Amino acid sequence: MPHKELSGRVAVVGVGTTGFGKLPGWSAEDLGIWALDNALADCGLGRADIDGLIVNRIPDYQRFCQMTGLDPRFVNVTPGQGRMSGATIQIAALAVAAGMCETVALVYGNNGRTGGVKYGGASDRYGATAGGEWFAYGMTSPGAVHAMMFDRHRHEYGTTPEQLAHVAVTFREHAALNPDAVMRERISAEDYHASRFIAEPLHLFDYCLINDGGVAMILTTPERARDLARPPVHLCGFAQSSALPTSGFPPDDFWRVPMGQVATEVREMSGIGPRDLSGAMIYDNFSPTVLFTLEGFGFCPVGESGAYVAEGALALGGAMPANTSGGHLSESYMQGWALNVEAVRQLRGDCGPRQIPDAEIIQYMCAAPVVSAIVYSR
Repeated sequence: MPHKELSGRVAVVGVGTTGFGKLPGWSAEDLGIWALDNALADCGLGRADIDGLIVNRIPDYQRFCQMTGLDPRFVNVTPGQGRMSGATIQIAALAVAAGMCETVALVYGNNGRTGGVKYGGASDRYGATAGGEWFAYGMTSPGAVHAMMFDRHRHEYGTTPEQLAHVAVTFREHAALNPDAVMRERISAEDYHASRFIAEPLHLFDYCLINDGGVAMILTTPERARDLARPPVHLCGFAQSSALPTSGFPPDDFWRVPMGQVATEVREMSGIGPRDLSGAMIYDNFSPTVLFTLEGFGFCPVGESGAYVAEGALALGGAMPANTSGGHLSESYMQGWALNVEAVRQLRGDCGPRQIPDAEIIQYMCAAPVVSAIVYSR
């Protein structure tokens, strides 16, 4: 059940990112340190002020502390799959709210591009073991599974590739306004349909990028936040739910049941629903995931997400501006972390030409075997 007393008890006070793209010579730890120092500078704190640390996709918190001189009293390391970013932020929020630490740094480092990481194929062992039963049939990658999920959505609801194209085209339009995005060249619907299939019916532009980069967030209490350099952004609702035991991959219900549970808990905790939001940050490992998320969290009726995005709802100026940085499809694949940072920057008014006017409340959502959502408020 949602714990309403936790609403507003924790604030994001610092965010930092590295450059994104191909960054040879940088380890995951190096990229995390780069992002951490930027996040600390953002809020006016130093490393000695950090008494909590959670690292993600960085193998060893102990080695990271040795490299940085951090001496936290609360430490953790979480698995590197993208579904864990929202869950990790929630762990940090609970640690701060419980008094286990006052100021926690969340640090993510990913050198996957220069490291030659592949999500699929016979040599892939990064997060692929859960789908091992599909390997004999050539289903070795998450992209192939999501292609099958979209095919089922087409069959059940009549969703079209023309509708799906709006996701990639819209997010690329946003990335064109983001100087930090890897892919900034605008694409048209014609460009989308002319691109090659990776796992039919999904095209090249339906797939997230593989990049190097780092992201860091600093969370603390509202009381501590008052003394810091930037205005705090509060976590006023968060929840997660696992679909692992019953749903399998691909899931029979597009993760709709756990998304509904999380949506209800977040709404009860925060008092905020889809109509109250200024924008959304939607985990977009593949463009169909955006459709599934919109339906599962109640932004549109089941089966109508294709029409919803085709009406321009996700664009700046639309009904629900989403992934204003360009998201995983065009900014960089930082496995949910950069989307959470974009939510904070939007609520601070830091986003320049891609700024959502008068942004007050933004929700992050991830549809995956672990569903999560966080409502951020100015």
